[in-house]
Amino acid sequence: MLEQSNYETILIDDCDHGVILATLNRPERLNAVDRRMHYEMARLTRDAAADDSLKVLVITGAGRGFCSGGDFGGGLDAEAPADAPPMMQEAIQIVENLLDCPKPVLSAVNGYAMGLGSNFALLCDVVVASKSAVFADTHVKLGIGAGDGGQVIWPLLMGVNRAKYYLMTGDRVTASEAERLGLVNFVVEPEDLLDRTLEIAERLARGPSMAIAASKVPLNRWIKTMVQEIMPLSLAMEDACFGSEDAAEAGRAFVEKREPVFAGR
Repeated sequence: MLEQSNYETILIDDCDHGVILATLNRPERLNAVDRRMHYEMARLTRDAAADDSLKVLVITGAGRGFCSGGDFGGGLDAEAPADAPPMMQEAIQIVENLLDCPKPVLSAVNGYAMGLGSNFALLCDVVVASKSAVFADTHVKLGIGAGDGGQVIWPLLMGVNRAKYYLMTGDRVTASEAERLGLVNFVVEPEDLLDRTLEIAERLARGPSMAIAASKVPLNRWIKTMVQEIMPLSLAMEDACFGSEDAAEAGRAFVEKREPVFAGR
């Protein structure tokens, strides 16, 4: 069951008609992912799949952003829950559990969706973005390889060469550009974001659930085959980058509020 008692960093709200709204809730950090939220993101869609009362899951962020990526200010170094797997294994679970969910999963993207936040949003079945939304896989700016499913979903949605450019540079994509490139389904005014997303969710909740599942599950199985082929390599290469001089320089530059000077090693 998808119950609030199991979550500390995600708010769970029943919106009626079988629609559940899950809100990433660390607004003081632009919903940056700490160790606890990472664990909860992995179980969120698994719990949604097992909840018989839930027909559609909507994911959004509290405050000014959807999710600004990993909390590299120490939040990812916090002690993991007792039953949490190793971090890199859990990273694959976040992606695979989302893809395994037979029920529609929608993202309502408000403000920044960076790194893991962007990939988590884009892997959802329907992506509705506020005009203020900004997407980027920013791993490379931290001196680490792109990860968290970015090498799967970005090329699938926009094409390989375009994806390679954005993953190698970490450049930002505005909502209107994201719509043009095929990253998102709809772009709406900020004040209309949640209403429009819930409208789509309720339409799906009233629909033929077996037929809807039969329409999305095979497509997600296709995406998952790419996850299984690509993510172990991407995460291994990302992990190797953490010990590099460039990653250390990116960390220093972030603290000192300056542009990093990379050495290529």
